[in-house]
Formats: sequence, C-alpha cells, structure tokens
Amino acid sequence: MARARGRGAWPVALAPVLVLLVLFVAPTLIMVAAAFRQPGDYGGLQPIEWRGGAWREAFTLEQLRRLFDSGVYLAVLGRSFAYATLTTLLCLLLGYPLAWAIARAPGARREGLLLLVILPFWSNFLVRVYAWMILLGAQGYLARVVNAVAASFGADPVPLLFTPFAVVVVLVYVHLPFMVLPLYANLEKHDPALLDAAQDLGAGAWQRFRHVSWPLSLPGVWAGTALVFVPALGVFAVPDLVGGTSSLMIGNVIKQQFLDSRDWPFGSMLSLLLTLAVLGVTALVVLAARRGGRHA
Repeated sequence: MARARGRGAWPVALAPVLVLLVLFVAPTLIMVAAAFRQPGDYGGLQPIEWRGGAWREAFTLEQLRRLFDSGVYLAVLGRSFAYATLTTLLCLLLGYPLAWAIARAPGARREGLLLLVILPFWSNFLVRVYAWMILLGAQGYLARVVNAVAASFGADPVPLLFTPFAVVVVLVYVHLPFMVLPLYANLEKHDPALLDAAQDLGAGAWQRFRHVSWPLSLPGVWAGTALVFVPALGVFAVPDLVGGTSSLMIGNVIKQQFLDSRDWPFGSMLSLLLTLAVLGVTALVVLAARRGGRHA
C-alpha cells in the first residue's frame, strides 16, 4: 500500500522537481563552473581551447583568493547582513501589531485592512522607490519637516536621500507586507478561548502575550523572517536609487561585476557566496521554526 502511494505521488512531484532542476539547480551549477574560470579578454569567460599541445588552463582558484585577500567584499557582505537584519527586525516590530489588529478586526473591516496591506503590490516596484526618492529628496515634504524641526533646535539641515537611513526606510517599506501576511495567517487561527482562560487564571496582558500568543505565533514569525531577510540581503535596486556609495550591498557589487566590469568569474564567485549565505540563513530559520514548533 505504501509503495503504491509512493508511486502515485511521483507524477504529482515531477513538475515541481523539474522546475527546481531547470530554474535553480542547473543555473547554480553553471554559476559554480563560471566562478572557477578565467575572465575573457573582452569580458565573459575565457574559452577552453587546445593550444601548444595541451589544454589551455581553464579552471583556477584565483577568484576565490581574490575574494578573501581583499576584505572589501566580505565587508560589503557584512553590511548587507546588517541591513537585512535591521530591516527584518523593524518589519517584525511594525508588522506584528498590524497583523494582530487585522486578525482581531471584524470581517468586513478585516478585508479592507488586508487590501491596504497588499495595495502596494498593484504598482511597479521601481515606481514605489522613485516615490520615496521624491519624499526623501531635499525638496520633499518629509525632508522639509525634518529639517524644519532640526532648524528649530539650531541644527544644520539633515540629508535624508542617498544615506543609509534612506536605504533602511525603503527596504522596510518594500518588505513590510511580506512580514504582515504570514503573521496574519498565523494570528487569525489563534483560539481566543486560550487568552480568556489565561486571563481567568490571573495572567495579565503581557503574560498572556508572552506565554500564549507569542509561542503560538512563532511559525508566522519565522516564515515572515525568511520572506523578508532573504530578498533584503540580495537587493540591489534600492541601494542604487536611494543609497550613497557608503550604502552599497552585495547585490550592487555583483551587478557591477557582470554589467560594468564584465568580470563574469568574479561575479559568479560573489553570487555563489550570496547563495551559500542565503541557504545557510534559510537552514537556520527552518531549524529554529522546528524547535519553536516543538516548544509551542
């Protein structure tokens, strides 16, 4: 019986397995192979050819040595981790109360609030980032208000655009729905009777949250953390548009290596480093979610 069910599951699993092989495994293997190649004379990869009675040296560890000899790229990766971590924490702090309020709202009002959360997805990503460029620019309303307050205290004008502050603000804005939606999906399933029982036993509001709501919401927290941290780690459009030269992230460096420097091997090595970092973070999140689920 078990073997029959296993054979019956293969046709269903075949399509997603093929998609993963074609869209993830195969490109990753190509990237791994390119990361240990020599760059071509005019960009791209140096061709593998027979010369002088021997194969021309095709594979090398030069890109790996370059990565670790210069601490610049690892520093950029560390900055990317810092931005992604801060973005994830801010999204959690802002998204948890919002998801809680939506989950506890009446039916019709709940649908309207959910619509407001997903409404930004109806417009193009770049359009939303350009809108923030206008808001954070020197003549934008937000910059005017901030500088007016600063001037009232005798401080000099504060630039908002092309700063790390602008990068974090836009990253939080872009990724906040990815934290709110899984949290809402988890919180709206909580049984209110559990909170009522805890209150009857003398638990205060903080104790009810700490011992009942928070442990039960951990699957949603970990899901939102993964959905925010992973794309925030590799993003390059936001630092390009609203960040300065001191706000470059690893995605910007990878883009520069492929499009500007045309150094495909080193760009592939940086991409491989980012992929390994993402896989490591994902594995940690899955492990923490499983432990949290058992604890809950």
